[in-house]
Amino acid sequence: MTPLRRALYPAIEPFNRFRLTVPGGHDLYVEECGTRGAKPAVVLHGGPGGGCSPGMRRYFDPEAWHVVLFDQRGCSRSRPHASVDRNTTWDLIDDIEAIRRRLGFERWTVFGGSWGAALGLLYAITHPKRVTELVLRGVFLMTERELRWFYGGGAAQFFPDLWDEFVRPIPAEERDDLISAYHRRLMSGDLAQQTDFARIWARWEGATATLRADPRGRPGFGDAAYARAFSRIECHYFHNRGFLPEDDHILKRIGAIRDIPGVIVQGRYDMVCPPASAFALHRAWPSSELRVVGDAGHALSEPGITAELLAATDAFRDVRRPVRTVAG
Repeated sequence: MTPLRRALYPAIEPFNRFRLTVPGGHDLYVEECGTRGAKPAVVLHGGPGGGCSPGMRRYFDPEAWHVVLFDQRGCSRSRPHASVDRNTTWDLIDDIEAIRRRLGFERWTVFGGSWGAALGLLYAITHPKRVTELVLRGVFLMTERELRWFYGGGAAQFFPDLWDEFVRPIPAEERDDLISAYHRRLMSGDLAQQTDFARIWARWEGATATLRADPRGRPGFGDAAYARAFSRIECHYFHNRGFLPEDDHILKRIGAIRDIPGVIVQGRYDMVCPPASAFALHRAWPSSELRVVGDAGHALSEPGITAELLAATDAFRDVRRPVRTVAG
Protein backbone atom coordinates (compact mmCIF):
# COMPACT_ATOMS: atom_id res chain seq x y z
CA MET A 1 0.00 0.00 0.00
CA THR A 2 1.24 3.49 -0.85
CA PRO A 3 2.32 5.42 2.27
CA LEU A 4 0.14 8.34 3.30
CA ARG A 5 3.17 10.60 3.13
CA ARG A 6 6.24 10.37 0.98
CA ALA A 7 8.97 12.88 0.26
CA LEU A 8 9.43 14.20 -3.24
CA TYR A 9 12.68 13.51 -5.02
CA PRO A 10 15.37 16.13 -4.25
CA ALA A 11 15.16 19.52 -5.93
CA ILE A 12 17.06 19.64 -9.22
CA GLU A 13 17.90 22.21 -11.85
CA PRO A 14 17.34 21.67 -15.59
CA PHE A 15 20.32 20.44 -17.54
CA ASN A 16 19.01 22.37 -20.54
CA ARG A 17 16.63 25.24 -21.22
CA PHE A 18 15.56 26.48 -24.62
CA ARG A 19 12.88 28.49 -26.37
CA LEU A 20 10.81 27.17 -29.23
CA THR A 21 9.03 29.42 -31.71
CA VAL A 22 5.70 27.94 -32.80
CA PRO A 23 3.07 29.11 -35.32
CA GLY A 24 0.90 32.05 -34.34
CA GLY A 25 3.66 34.25 -32.94
CA HIS A 26 4.19 32.29 -29.71
CA ASP A 27 7.58 31.58 -28.12
CA LEU A 28 7.57 28.68 -25.66
CA TYR A 29 9.79 28.14 -22.64
CA VAL A 30 11.00 24.50 -22.44
CA GLU A 31 13.30 22.79 -19.93
CA GLU A 32 14.88 19.33 -19.66
CA CYS A 33 15.59 17.73 -16.28
CA GLY A 34 16.89 14.48 -14.88
CA THR A 35 19.17 12.31 -17.03
CA ARG A 36 19.68 12.87 -20.74
CA GLY A 37 18.83 9.72 -22.65
CA ALA A 38 16.80 8.14 -19.85
CA LYS A 39 13.12 7.30 -20.20
CA PRO A 40 11.33 10.44 -21.48
CA ALA A 41 8.29 12.11 -19.97
CA VAL A 42 6.46 15.35 -20.66
CA VAL A 43 4.72 17.32 -17.90
CA LEU A 44 1.52 19.17 -18.80
CA HIS A 45 0.59 21.87 -16.30
CA GLY A 46 -2.91 22.87 -15.31
CA GLY A 47 -5.15 25.85 -15.81
CA PRO A 48 -5.41 26.37 -18.72
CA GLY A 49 -3.21 29.34 -17.97
CA GLY A 50 -0.95 28.04 -15.21
CA GLY A 51 2.70 27.23 -15.72
CA CYS A 52 5.35 24.75 -14.69
CA SER A 53 6.99 25.08 -11.28
CA PRO A 54 10.27 23.67 -9.92
CA GLY A 55 8.29 21.30 -7.71
CA MET A 56 6.92 19.47 -10.76
CA ARG A 57 10.43 18.23 -11.55
CA ARG A 58 10.47 16.30 -8.30
CA TYR A 59 7.81 13.71 -9.13
CA PHE A 60 10.34 11.66 -11.13
CA ASP A 61 13.46 9.72 -10.16
CA PRO A 62 16.07 12.02 -11.76
CA GLU A 63 18.42 9.12 -12.51
CA ALA A 64 15.77 7.17 -14.41
CA TRP A 65 13.80 9.87 -16.25
CA HIS A 66 14.46 12.51 -18.88
CA VAL A 67 11.71 14.96 -17.94
CA VAL A 68 10.49 17.75 -20.21
CA LEU A 69 8.48 20.67 -18.82
CA PHE A 70 7.15 23.63 -20.78
CA ASP A 71 4.92 26.63 -20.23
CA GLN A 72 1.93 26.51 -22.57
CA ARG A 73 1.04 29.41 -24.85
CA GLY A 74 0.75 32.70 -22.99
CA CYS A 75 1.73 31.16 -19.64
CA SER A 76 4.49 32.06 -17.20
CA ARG A 77 7.80 32.32 -19.13
CA SER A 78 6.30 31.76 -22.59
CA ARG A 79 5.63 34.82 -24.72
CA PRO A 80 3.58 36.86 -25.47
CA HIS A 81 2.45 36.79 -21.85
CA ALA A 82 -1.29 36.25 -21.21
CA SER A 83 -2.02 36.12 -24.94
CA VAL A 84 -5.15 34.31 -26.12
CA ASP A 85 -4.43 34.82 -29.82
CA ARG A 86 -3.87 31.52 -31.65
CA ASN A 87 -4.22 29.81 -28.29
CA THR A 88 -6.45 26.73 -28.56
CA THR A 89 -6.34 23.12 -27.45
CA TRP A 90 -5.32 22.03 -30.94
CA ASP A 91 -2.47 24.55 -31.01
CA LEU A 92 -1.20 23.09 -27.72
CA ILE A 93 -1.36 19.54 -29.07
CA ASP A 94 0.69 20.67 -32.07
CA ASP A 95 3.16 22.32 -29.65
CA ILE A 96 3.64 19.08 -27.71
CA GLU A 97 4.42 17.30 -30.97
CA ALA A 98 6.84 20.06 -31.99
CA ILE A 99 8.73 19.65 -28.72
CA ARG A 100 8.82 15.86 -29.09
CA ARG A 101 10.22 16.13 -32.60
CA ARG A 102 12.76 18.77 -31.52
CA LEU A 103 14.09 16.42 -28.82
CA GLY A 104 14.02 13.33 -31.03
CA PHE A 105 11.79 11.14 -28.88
CA GLU A 106 9.74 8.46 -30.58
CA ARG A 107 7.37 8.09 -27.62
CA TRP A 108 7.11 9.38 -24.08
CA THR A 109 5.14 9.19 -20.86
CA VAL A 110 2.54 11.92 -20.37
CA PHE A 111 2.10 13.36 -16.86
CA GLY A 112 -0.61 15.94 -16.19
CA GLY A 113 -3.20 17.11 -13.72
CA SER A 114 -6.52 18.95 -13.96
CA TRP A 115 -6.43 20.76 -17.32
CA GLY A 116 -3.11 18.95 -17.88
CA ALA A 117 -5.02 15.66 -17.59
CA ALA A 118 -7.53 16.78 -20.24
CA LEU A 119 -4.75 17.98 -22.52
CA GLY A 120 -2.80 14.77 -21.96
CA LEU A 121 -5.79 12.64 -22.88
CA LEU A 122 -6.52 14.72 -25.98
CA TYR A 123 -2.87 14.53 -27.05
CA ALA A 124 -2.83 10.75 -26.55
CA ILE A 125 -6.12 10.32 -28.43
CA THR A 126 -4.73 12.40 -31.32
CA HIS A 127 -1.27 10.78 -31.30
CA PRO A 128 -1.63 7.37 -29.59
CA LYS A 129 1.56 5.98 -31.13
CA ARG A 130 3.57 8.69 -29.36
CA VAL A 131 2.48 7.81 -25.81
CA THR A 132 3.86 4.97 -23.68
CA GLU A 133 1.87 5.66 -20.48
CA LEU A 134 -0.25 8.35 -18.87
CA VAL A 135 -0.14 9.51 -15.25
CA LEU A 136 -3.15 11.74 -14.57
CA ARG A 137 -4.30 13.61 -11.47
CA GLY A 138 -7.53 15.45 -10.58
CA VAL A 139 -9.27 14.45 -13.81
CA PHE A 140 -10.92 17.16 -15.88
CA LEU A 141 -12.66 16.19 -19.14
CA MET A 142 -13.66 19.67 -20.34
CA THR A 143 -17.39 18.96 -20.24
CA GLU A 144 -20.38 21.19 -19.73
CA ARG A 145 -21.33 19.40 -16.51
CA GLU A 146 -17.90 20.10 -14.99
CA LEU A 147 -18.07 23.79 -15.91
CA ARG A 148 -21.60 24.03 -14.50
CA TRP A 149 -20.42 22.44 -11.27
CA PHE A 150 -17.61 24.90 -10.63
CA TYR A 151 -19.01 28.07 -12.22
CA GLY A 152 -22.73 27.43 -11.91
CA GLY A 153 -23.22 26.96 -8.19
CA GLY A 154 -22.35 23.32 -7.45
CA ALA A 155 -19.10 23.90 -5.58
CA ALA A 156 -20.70 27.01 -4.09
CA GLN A 157 -22.79 24.77 -1.84
CA PHE A 158 -19.58 23.88 0.02
CA PHE A 159 -17.91 27.29 -0.16
CA PRO A 160 -20.73 29.85 0.11
CA ASP A 161 -18.48 32.55 1.55
CA LEU A 162 -15.88 32.18 -1.20
CA TRP A 163 -18.61 31.95 -3.84
CA ASP A 164 -20.11 35.20 -2.60
CA GLU A 165 -16.74 36.90 -3.19
CA PHE A 166 -16.65 35.43 -6.70
CA VAL A 167 -20.12 36.53 -7.80
CA ARG A 168 -20.36 39.85 -5.94
CA PRO A 169 -18.54 41.96 -8.60
CA ILE A 170 -20.90 40.74 -11.34
CA PRO A 171 -24.29 42.49 -11.76
CA ALA A 172 -27.27 40.30 -10.88
CA GLU A 173 -28.55 40.27 -14.46
CA GLU A 174 -25.30 38.62 -15.68
CA ARG A 175 -24.96 35.93 -13.02
CA ASP A 176 -26.74 33.26 -15.02
CA ASP A 177 -23.53 32.86 -17.08
CA LEU A 178 -20.52 33.77 -14.95
CA ILE A 179 -17.97 32.46 -17.44
CA SER A 180 -19.26 34.88 -20.09
CA ALA A 181 -19.50 37.71 -17.56
CA TYR A 182 -15.89 37.29 -16.51
CA HIS A 183 -14.82 36.78 -20.12
CA ARG A 184 -16.13 40.23 -21.07
CA ARG A 185 -14.08 41.83 -18.31
CA LEU A 186 -10.93 39.76 -18.67
CA MET A 187 -10.80 40.46 -22.41
CA SER A 188 -11.56 44.17 -22.07
CA GLY A 189 -9.05 46.77 -23.19
CA ASP A 190 -8.72 48.04 -19.62
CA LEU A 191 -5.61 46.48 -18.05
CA ALA A 192 -6.60 47.51 -14.51
CA GLN A 193 -10.03 45.91 -14.93
CA GLN A 194 -8.47 42.76 -16.35
CA THR A 195 -6.14 42.51 -13.37
CA ASP A 196 -8.83 43.14 -10.76
CA PHE A 197 -11.15 40.49 -12.17
CA ALA A 198 -8.25 38.10 -12.81
CA ARG A 199 -7.35 38.12 -9.14
CA ILE A 200 -10.94 37.34 -8.15
CA TRP A 201 -11.24 34.53 -10.72
CA ALA A 202 -7.93 32.98 -9.64
CA ARG A 203 -8.69 33.30 -5.94
CA TRP A 204 -11.93 31.28 -6.32
CA GLU A 205 -10.06 28.34 -7.82
CA GLY A 206 -6.99 28.65 -5.61
CA ALA A 207 -8.98 28.77 -2.37
CA THR A 208 -11.03 25.66 -3.20
CA ALA A 209 -8.22 23.42 -4.45
CA THR A 210 -7.23 21.72 -1.19
CA LEU A 211 -9.19 19.63 1.28
CA ARG A 212 -8.68 22.28 3.93
CA ALA A 213 -9.63 25.40 2.00
CA ASP A 214 -7.47 28.48 2.48
CA PRO A 215 -9.45 31.67 1.75
CA ARG A 216 -6.20 33.35 0.70
CA GLY A 217 -5.86 30.91 -2.18
CA ARG A 218 -2.71 29.16 -3.26
CA PRO A 219 0.70 30.87 -3.33
CA GLY A 220 1.19 32.93 -6.47
CA PHE A 221 -2.48 33.31 -7.32
CA GLY A 222 -2.50 36.84 -5.90
CA ASP A 223 0.41 37.97 -8.07
CA ALA A 224 -0.96 40.34 -10.69
CA ALA A 225 1.00 38.99 -13.68
CA TYR A 226 0.35 35.35 -12.84
CA ALA A 227 -3.33 35.93 -12.07
CA ARG A 228 -3.87 37.85 -15.30
CA ALA A 229 -2.37 35.13 -17.50
CA PHE A 230 -4.02 32.30 -15.57
CA SER A 231 -7.48 33.86 -15.52
CA ARG A 232 -7.53 35.25 -19.07
CA ILE A 233 -6.37 32.02 -20.65
CA GLU A 234 -8.52 29.75 -18.48
CA CYS A 235 -11.63 31.82 -19.06
CA HIS A 236 -10.84 31.97 -22.80
CA TYR A 237 -10.73 28.17 -22.95
CA PHE A 238 -13.84 27.67 -20.83
CA HIS A 239 -15.80 30.30 -22.75
CA ASN A 240 -14.98 28.33 -25.91
CA ARG A 241 -15.62 24.95 -24.23
CA GLY A 242 -12.06 23.85 -24.78
CA PHE A 243 -12.43 24.31 -28.56
CA LEU A 244 -13.80 20.77 -28.68
CA PRO A 245 -16.34 19.88 -31.40
CA GLU A 246 -18.85 18.34 -28.96
CA ASP A 247 -19.51 17.74 -25.29
CA ASP A 248 -17.93 14.57 -23.84
CA HIS A 249 -15.45 14.60 -26.71
CA ILE A 250 -12.78 12.78 -24.69
CA LEU A 251 -14.92 9.88 -23.50
CA LYS A 252 -16.44 9.41 -26.94
CA ARG A 253 -12.96 8.89 -28.39
CA ILE A 254 -11.28 7.07 -25.54
CA GLY A 255 -11.09 3.90 -27.59
CA ALA A 256 -8.03 5.35 -29.31
CA ILE A 257 -6.00 4.78 -26.13
CA ARG A 258 -7.68 1.64 -24.82
CA ASP A 259 -4.37 -0.27 -24.82
CA ILE A 260 -2.18 2.50 -23.39
CA PRO A 261 -1.58 1.91 -19.66
CA GLY A 262 -2.38 4.70 -17.26
CA VAL A 263 -2.76 5.62 -13.61
CA ILE A 264 -5.50 8.02 -12.48
CA VAL A 265 -4.94 9.67 -9.09
CA GLN A 266 -8.04 11.34 -7.70
CA GLY A 267 -8.82 13.10 -4.44
CA ARG A 268 -12.06 11.87 -2.91
CA TYR A 269 -13.00 15.43 -1.88
CA ASP A 270 -11.87 17.24 -5.02
CA MET A 271 -14.21 20.22 -5.29
CA VAL A 272 -12.64 21.65 -8.46
CA CYS A 273 -12.83 18.43 -10.50
CA PRO A 274 -15.19 16.04 -8.66
CA PRO A 275 -14.39 12.29 -8.74
CA ALA A 276 -17.28 11.47 -11.08
CA SER A 277 -15.10 12.36 -14.07
CA ALA A 278 -12.25 10.13 -12.90
CA PHE A 279 -14.66 7.21 -12.38
CA ALA A 280 -16.22 7.72 -15.82
CA LEU A 281 -12.78 7.82 -17.42
CA HIS A 282 -11.64 4.68 -15.62
CA ARG A 283 -14.77 2.76 -16.66
CA ALA A 284 -14.27 3.74 -20.30
CA TRP A 285 -10.50 3.07 -20.38
CA PRO A 286 -9.74 -0.60 -19.70
CA SER A 287 -5.97 -0.16 -19.37
CA SER A 288 -6.27 2.40 -16.59
CA GLU A 289 -5.87 2.01 -12.83
CA LEU A 290 -7.82 4.34 -10.54
CA ARG A 291 -6.31 5.32 -7.19
CA VAL A 292 -8.67 7.35 -5.00
CA VAL A 293 -7.03 9.28 -2.16
CA GLY A 294 -9.50 9.40 0.70
CA ASP A 295 -8.21 12.51 2.46
CA ALA A 296 -7.39 14.82 -0.42
CA GLY A 297 -8.88 17.49 -2.62
CA HIS A 298 -7.57 18.70 -5.95
CA ALA A 299 -4.04 19.99 -5.40
CA LEU A 300 -0.90 18.29 -6.65
CA SER A 301 0.81 19.06 -3.34
CA GLU A 302 -1.56 17.21 -1.01
CA PRO A 303 0.35 14.37 0.75
CA GLY A 304 -1.77 11.47 -0.46
CA ILE A 305 -1.83 12.76 -4.03
CA THR A 306 1.95 13.22 -3.97
CA ALA A 307 2.53 9.68 -2.68
CA GLU A 308 0.36 8.07 -5.35
CA LEU A 309 1.92 10.10 -8.18
CA LEU A 310 5.41 9.12 -7.03
CA ALA A 311 4.33 5.47 -6.85
CA ALA A 312 3.01 5.73 -10.41
CA THR A 313 6.14 7.25 -11.93
CA ASP A 314 8.27 4.73 -10.04
CA ALA A 315 6.15 1.88 -11.39
CA PHE A 316 6.55 3.09 -14.98
CA ARG A 317 10.23 3.95 -14.45
CA ASP A 318 11.48 0.48 -15.27
CA VAL A 319 9.10 -0.22 -18.15
CA ARG A 320 11.51 0.26 -20.99
CA ARG A 321 10.39 0.76 -24.56
CA PRO A 322 12.15 2.16 -27.63
CA VAL A 323 12.19 5.91 -27.07
CA ARG A 324 14.36 7.58 -29.69
CA THR A 325 14.13 7.96 -33.43
CA VAL A 326 16.53 9.40 -35.96
CA ALA A 327 13.81 10.95 -38.10
CA GLY A 328 12.02 12.69 -35.18
